[in-house]
Amino acid sequence: MPERNLDFGKFGARGIKGHEAVARQLDALAGYIATPITARRGLQARLHYLTRTDHAQAAARAAGLTVTARTMRAWLAGTRTPSRKNLEAIEQAYRTVRRENVARYLLARLNRGTRVEIHPLNQSQVDRPHQRVLEFRTMNIRHWDRIVTAWAAGDDQELDDAWVDQIVDLGSQWGQYEYVTNVGFAA
Repeated sequence: MPERNLDFGKFGARGIKGHEAVARQLDALAGYIATPITARRGLQARLHYLTRTDHAQAAARAAGLTVTARTMRAWLAGTRTPSRKNLEAIEQAYRTVRRENVARYLLARLNRGTRVEIHPLNQSQVDRPHQRVLEFRTMNIRHWDRIVTAWAAGDDQELDDAWVDQIVDLGSQWGQYEYVTNVGFAA
């Protein structure tokens, strides 16, 4: 695409890809468990979430949490503690299952028409002659299907493509908002 940035940050601009900011906001809306997994309460909450139904257990296995039922019972009872590798697997499985469970709800809410605020990249470290005029932009997005589906699947490339398809509606300057400081919206 002609508007894609090939050498971002060459002159000192700072920001993140727009689709990463969207993923952060969707993660915030998903409402993950706030207690860290290293605390007993956080571990127990995640394990209960992953084992409360047969569907949740199957989703956890599909997400990569492959331990025996005996080990899972020991973790739930508190008689054994998962290794660091297993803690990471539990956290990843929890986030994957949570995203899948919340995606349908978020999609219904967001597709009603959501006002999105796009905060441009940070140019405070760019020399004056190289700075561009970038303004705060808002837009309405009514079709979130591709964005939410890619986010729930954890597919960064598809999420990037879906996000770019939406910001093209900003007009001829859409490439200036490929990198941003923040993207804000609510569901």
